[in-house]
Amino acid sequence: MSDERPVRRALISVSDKDGIVAFAQRLAGAGVALVSTGGTANALREAGLAVSDVSELTAFPEMMDGRIKTLHPRVHGGLLSLRDNDAHQRSMAEHGIVDIDLLIVNLYPFEQTVERGAGYDECVENIDIGGPAMIRAAAKNHAFVGVVTDPADYDLVADEIEKNSTLATDTKRRLAAKAYAKTAGYDAAIAAWFRTQTGDAFSGDFSFAGRRQATLRYGENPHQDAAFYRTGEARCGVATARQLQGKELSYNNLNDTDAAYELIAEFDPAIPAVAIIKHANPCGAATASDLATAYELALRCDPVSAFGGIVALNQKLTGPVAEMITKVFTEVVIAPDIDEAALEIFSKKKNLRLLIAGGIPAPDAPGMTLKPVAGGFLVQTRDNKIIGRPDLKIVSKRQPTETELDDMLFAFKVAKHVKSNAIVYVKDKATVGVGAGQMSRLDSSRIAAQKAIDAAEACGAPAPLTQGSVVASDAFFPFADGLLTAAKAGATAVIQPGGSMRDDEVIAAADEAGLAMVFTGVRHFRH
Repeated sequence: MSDERPVRRALISVSDKDGIVAFAQRLAGAGVALVSTGGTANALREAGLAVSDVSELTAFPEMMDGRIKTLHPRVHGGLLSLRDNDAHQRSMAEHGIVDIDLLIVNLYPFEQTVERGAGYDECVENIDIGGPAMIRAAAKNHAFVGVVTDPADYDLVADEIEKNSTLATDTKRRLAAKAYAKTAGYDAAIAAWFRTQTGDAFSGDFSFAGRRQATLRYGENPHQDAAFYRTGEARCGVATARQLQGKELSYNNLNDTDAAYELIAEFDPAIPAVAIIKHANPCGAATASDLATAYELALRCDPVSAFGGIVALNQKLTGPVAEMITKVFTEVVIAPDIDEAALEIFSKKKNLRLLIAGGIPAPDAPGMTLKPVAGGFLVQTRDNKIIGRPDLKIVSKRQPTETELDDMLFAFKVAKHVKSNAIVYVKDKATVGVGAGQMSRLDSSRIAAQKAIDAAEACGAPAPLTQGSVVASDAFFPFADGLLTAAKAGATAVIQPGGSMRDDEVIAAADEAGLAMVFTGVRHFRH
């Protein structure tokens, strides 16, 4: 079923009025009669346009502070009637209903209201009822009615009507598909907000939605299509950052940059911290008295892997640090802020993507993560567990020193962001070896130790950087072999969750090797 009759009447009701006057002027110029509501009607009249109030269409006043205005048979009949159905047309004539050929609606700003931290009652009041009802009605009847929910489509629609007096069937179908995506996303945002209000994260059906921010050149590989969507979550990071320069961010850039910024968010913003990420894994992380030193220490951990990596910083990026970063090929740099000197230095590296996030996300903030599986998806709460000294249980005979405790907590923060099985060596709050993503924890321990040997050779150190280090494991050691590999590499203390059936055996091995060991009771798998 298709119909390309002339567009004679449009109903306009928008919260976001950007561009609506110019659009309405073009419609009026093409002979389209305008019907509107409340503030939209006032804005159009102020621009000199002839507009009928929706109350004239319905012969019923707006009431209850505007809650009741478009929920009326003369609105929905005009949107839903089949123009080629004689029974529908007789009903319309009998009840004084006129056709509405074009609907232009954008919804109450519910998501923006939530994002700015409004109270419960204000958020509820910004749940649109009439708008979604009209959108769904018009989209269902798209054979006869065009529905516009995105200001980006104003010019396209106006162009077609000015040229042809109507909208093509294909255009109406595309607009209808976009409209249903809009109402689905709107309802998903409301459902997500209610989950936060009730504290019941997984009751009933689970829905989620995003607003497309960019269509990407491709996905993980060139043969895969991809796009980037924002959820509206008020969280500083890759989705909300401003890109100041550089090429378009790729799927892999976005994924890796998110991993980098989430890692540096673990550290106190008052203490300079730098993380370098490659393929979503840290190849170096450090805190120091200044960003330049932190960058130098993070780079020292694995300078080979840092080539083509992502650099994240937790403080304002300055000229001297920018100078250091540009000496190594870097894909993306992300920081909360930047000074003019750093901007000038980076401007000479046209392809380097530079992102300014405007702040640091709270590592303990609630949230959800999703992962698709065949036929469905998995949903879980974000791993926002923060481990501090009160959480540590010393299980070894030797007590760890203050320095070892500080380094162990640092190492465990980094291990949380390393793909499992994760082993991280740290000395003086800087990683010196990282083993990631291995099927065996023993292999991760060996790889991390070898990385430290390679880094020592690269920087001319007389001994492996793991000498006198601590080691963190994201999950328990199932056997003592991984722990003994760490001891052989020069580690003096170990932090791990504990909980293995062989904990006693592992503790005994630590005691025999003279290691200090603490249990956290918390596992940080990252698959």
